[in-house]
Amino acid sequence: MYDHASEIVKAAELLRGNTPFTLLSGAGLSTDSGIPAYRNAQGQWVHSPPMQHHDFMNNDAARKRYWARSLGGWLNLYHAQPNRAHQVIAQFQQHGFIDTVITQNVDGLHQKAGSSTVINLHGYANDIVCMTCGDRSPRFDLHQRYAELNPRFNQSVSVIKPDGDAKLSAPTDEFKLIHCDHCGGILKPDVVYFGDNVPKKRVEACYQAIDDSQGLLIVGSSLKVFSGFRFARYAYQQDKPVIIITKGITRADDLATIKIDGNIAETLDQFRRLLRLPK
Repeated sequence: MYDHASEIVKAAELLRGNTPFTLLSGAGLSTDSGIPAYRNAQGQWVHSPPMQHHDFMNNDAARKRYWARSLGGWLNLYHAQPNRAHQVIAQFQQHGFIDTVITQNVDGLHQKAGSSTVINLHGYANDIVCMTCGDRSPRFDLHQRYAELNPRFNQSVSVIKPDGDAKLSAPTDEFKLIHCDHCGGILKPDVVYFGDNVPKKRVEACYQAIDDSQGLLIVGSSLKVFSGFRFARYAYQQDKPVIIITKGITRADDLATIKIDGNIAETLDQFRRLLRLPK
């Protein structure tokens, strides 16, 4: 029989006796900050699949649709604030229980909460990069320009979707695109879209973080995407303990030393108390 309280105690003891752990976080961590996840607790899609890299780079209509929808939804991501789980993770890091944070999220909430060593595995949605010349710029500036150029689409929306997306009913073929001021190239959020690859050096940094730690703590991820799952598999192959805290099933359940199916913030807060850290 599954004993939730007992598993939390065992996991906290494992963390205390094998510091530091590397932490890998996913979308479930940020739902309490008002950012929806793509999948439910059973790992099934609850929103339409995210933008594909090939479509964004090769299809004007796809880019128009993306930027029109983000005009209504991205500010939700930009103004999101860390929740209790982000804050406790920052505390774990400050007290040496966690070393590196690897996050699959693109919201920057770990950094807002005070975490220092963070690898943004899939990039950062609040930065813009030109796909031709590599120029980088703040997304807020581009958002303001898009709002001025496309006033018809600059309106509040009722349904917010993951990663700063929004549901629109109006056709987007008349949306006007903005290109790089320096070279005329395609401007893209500095995130890894589906179908694209995480930069090799970033992946190597994640493997190195696991090598340098004593275990892997996975929080709020179903690990359905290989880019995150590979690190659970790697830690398991290195005979390092793997602790998973999330709601529902994950792709790595059979690799877990301890799996805790429950509320993330509440579970981490119980960890905090067992580790005798201040509020």
